[in-house]
Amino acid sequence: MTPNLKACGHALVTALVNAALAVVLMLLVEFAISGSFQIPATYLWAGFLIGAVIFVGQFLRQRHLCRTSEPPGNSQHH
Repeated sequence: MTPNLKACGHALVTALVNAALAVVLMLLVEFAISGSFQIPATYLWAGFLIGAVIFVGQFLRQRHLCRTSEPPGNSQHH
């Protein structure tokens, strides 16, 4: 599997999990404050932004880790 594809998969899973946890935490705080489960669009946009930032950071990190763990003869630079 190419390092970019492998890194993309790992980064996507990490970003989705962290974004979902962030939205759940925001909803729990909203429930604790107001007493109702309202899902404002702001929370969804915040979750999307958190997921996007985490995805970019994790993609770059995972791609670096995948490339450094490859044997020297298997590098596929185009």
